[in-house]
Amino acid sequence: MNFKNQMAGKLFFWAAAATCIVTIAVLGFMAILSLPVITKGFFLDLLTGSWAPYYGRFGILPMIAGSFYISFLSLAVSLPLSLGCSFFITLIQPGIPGRILKKLIELMTAIPTVIYGFVGIFLLVPLVRNIFAYGSGMCVLSASIMLGLVISPTMILFFIQSIDTVPKTYLNAVDALGGTVSQKIAHIIIPNAWPGMLTGIILAFGRAMGDTMIALMISGNSVGFAHNVLDSARTLTAHIALTIAADFDSIEFKIIFICGTCLYFLTGFGVILARFADKSHS
Repeated sequence: MNFKNQMAGKLFFWAAAATCIVTIAVLGFMAILSLPVITKGFFLDLLTGSWAPYYGRFGILPMIAGSFYISFLSLAVSLPLSLGCSFFITLIQPGIPGRILKKLIELMTAIPTVIYGFVGIFLLVPLVRNIFAYGSGMCVLSASIMLGLVISPTMILFFIQSIDTVPKTYLNAVDALGGTVSQKIAHIIIPNAWPGMLTGIILAFGRAMGDTMIALMISGNSVGFAHNVLDSARTLTAHIALTIAADFDSIEFKIIFICGTCLYFLTGFGVILARFADKSHS
């Protein structure tokens, strides 16, 4: 038995070490391929300037702003929906209705993102265009709504797991005192489960930042700044996808490694925040 435990420990250790090596190697790969651009001395201009290759401007600030804009708005769309579904499953209807809804949410996690993109193009985009009578309908709002649906299952499952960690004796005490569901949520669930919920929000935001297909298919991919939610925008991931076929020796192609490095650090920072939230909860 001890031999099996030792072998399992070594296996997990080397698996973790291999994961760390691959992660660092990916960062190193992007950093090395970014050096030809960084060494030209206009790295700050890349992060703060606009994108106009024909005029010699290769700034990615509009794409960074578009990524944050769409990601934060998708969180604003999905957070109320995710909280409502998680409370329905765990507190309001924990029986058959709640179990059925949870199974449907778990099924949503297996749907490819491109399917959401097609649904957005043929259903959501015309709806937004007709309601607001502005633009093509491929805009920040359309991308955020659809991306909110994509990240909602992640948040809901994390919220459910966090709510399940709240001691049942606390909930029973509220019932014994004649408390309502809203009082349970406000005074018991949120104060005790918020670290796990925060982890779900951070990881969902990281997924929104890293999504490619929704932004590529629905956001409109304008390289300018979006002044309102009905304007088009381009994210870092969509920019990488649209530029990947460019000439390998061109600056446009080399810029995508700067974009990848920015995404790497942004999502990595989110993972670190999630770890700290989980540690504070434990």
